[in-house]
Amino acid sequence: MKLVLGLGVTGFSIARFLQQQKIAFKVADSRQAPPSLSEFLSEFSAIELTLGNWEKSILQGVDEIFISPGIAKNEAIVEWALEKGIDIVSDIELFSRYVKAPVIGITGSNGKSTVTQLLGEMIHASGQKVAVGGNIGIPALACLNDEVAFYVLELSSYQLDYSNNLDLLTGVVLNITPDHLDRYDSFEQYTNSKLSLYKYCQKLVVNVDEPLVPQTTSAIHFGINMPKKEQDFGTVTCHGSCYFLKGDEVLMGVDEMQLIGEHNVANILAALALGDQIGLDIDLMTRCIKDFKGLEHRLEWVADRQGIVFYNDSKATNALASITALKSLISRHENIVLIAGGVAKDESYAEFFELIDRDVFGVVLIGQSAMDFDRGIHTAKILHAQDMKEAVSLAKDMINNGVVLLSPGCASFDMFDNFEHRGREFKRVIVG
Repeated sequence: MKLVLGLGVTGFSIARFLQQQKIAFKVADSRQAPPSLSEFLSEFSAIELTLGNWEKSILQGVDEIFISPGIAKNEAIVEWALEKGIDIVSDIELFSRYVKAPVIGITGSNGKSTVTQLLGEMIHASGQKVAVGGNIGIPALACLNDEVAFYVLELSSYQLDYSNNLDLLTGVVLNITPDHLDRYDSFEQYTNSKLSLYKYCQKLVVNVDEPLVPQTTSAIHFGINMPKKEQDFGTVTCHGSCYFLKGDEVLMGVDEMQLIGEHNVANILAALALGDQIGLDIDLMTRCIKDFKGLEHRLEWVADRQGIVFYNDSKATNALASITALKSLISRHENIVLIAGGVAKDESYAEFFELIDRDVFGVVLIGQSAMDFDRGIHTAKILHAQDMKEAVSLAKDMINNGVVLLSPGCASFDMFDNFEHRGREFKRVIVG
């Protein structure tokens, strides 16, 4: 008997897959009313379901557990299972047992969704059927299809934690910065979780600008500076303009891409390196880059209202992500008002606050961390808002022209269902 732990999006996809494969299973969730409960009861009326506090009896007769990434390793049910010697497996590993086409894995603290989506669009443009999923959009198991030529999966550290046997054609660890430290005993443990992706890859793509990623001569490398080898990717600045390179070959101007910010230059270099590893045509990839508008909630242009430009960067749930967004806009705009706050991560926000004090006109603070942020910011004008509608109103009243940026630097769960809900509410207030 298999046990599915967690009845969220991932758990639901596992249950559907097991039923399709005619594999006996039962389901448990520590919540009394998980979001998918009514749908599950309608679709799986004959499946045993246990809700509420974990009990050891749940493990009776279980020989393998398929776990949702939101369940931490220190939860009682996980510890009991390990004591009993029961294998605990991610949906990604289950997917890997059945997949027939090459898989590309992408992880990192920031940028992985952008790189995943862009690479998927590149493969699609090449005329090959591609499935994009994992930690972005569709769960991996729901992507399985015999017609797919390539799978591009965004992989979180949580998914990698519960994976022991994957088969990836190629993959990349984009970057590693302190994040999710509430789930890890140390930053080193979190780093090792990210780096574990490489042991499953046949071909490696390595960011030379990330010191925590081990360098290897057998990989394709990318980085902001000039490439050292003809197969590597980088950039060069010449006569005031910056260009993407493969080796010493100029591919296109950086100003030809629609995305903004140096972080997106790195993201594009990563996509180019991954695409090159799987044999995509360089000219085709550069055409895709020029057309790519980015993802919703990732420094997304929303509207221009009477000289004020609104950007939605709700996906910025840690300090570095918000720092990156701010730096991208500071180089282009003088007056910036930031909407920030929520559930702060267990990390230092000192650099974030210093950047705000140096280059941001004003800040509207929301959510659980508002008072802590208020104490950390000393120069910028600060206002507080109770909801998103008030936050947007206060922000736009601070300036006559410039930018209002939602880049919270925090998780969203104190006020919203998730970062997508937070971003949609921001846009709804602005454009209706």
